[in-house]
Amino acid sequence: MSDFPCLANLDYLPYLEGGEIANEWQQKIGVYAIFDVENTLQLVDYSRDIYLSLRQHLVRCPEQCHWLKGFMISRPSRSLLEEIRTAWIAENGSIPPGNGEEGDRWHQPIDARATMTPEERAQLNRTDDLGKIKLLKNTARRLEAEILTTLAQRGVTMQIRFNPKLKEQGLLDVK
Repeated sequence: MSDFPCLANLDYLPYLEGGEIANEWQQKIGVYAIFDVENTLQLVDYSRDIYLSLRQHLVRCPEQCHWLKGFMISRPSRSLLEEIRTAWIAENGSIPPGNGEEGDRWHQPIDARATMTPEERAQLNRTDDLGKIKLLKNTARRLEAEILTTLAQRGVTMQIRFNPKLKEQGLLDVK
């Protein structure tokens, strides 16, 4: 008998409450499952700070983050966390997109270079290192504004700040 609940036995919790992720997840260790608006499982993962992970996922995949289920543990145990994640994925009957083909989208910094116009790409190849940094920063800032607009439309009111150093590489990641 396992010492953790089946995914089906956990209640769906709203991803956002009053425009923010619930404080109860802050600095908590555990496993969580993220669902879209139709309660379709999108990702099962674990974290040493569930709140920070949920915030990252919201920024990277805002349209897929509507509901969640979670199970907290009091002491870190990678083997237990992996066991729960594996059991929940198996219980689902198929691999959620975030644990499969869309894994990078859920876990890696957002690459703003993918949103560059053909003109910006050409300019990137013609310019010196300082010019490249400036162009990548501007591209990242443009994408950042789009992401913040999308989050505002979702009702997000919490502060979202991106790591300024990564913008120089054309990457966006929550600070």
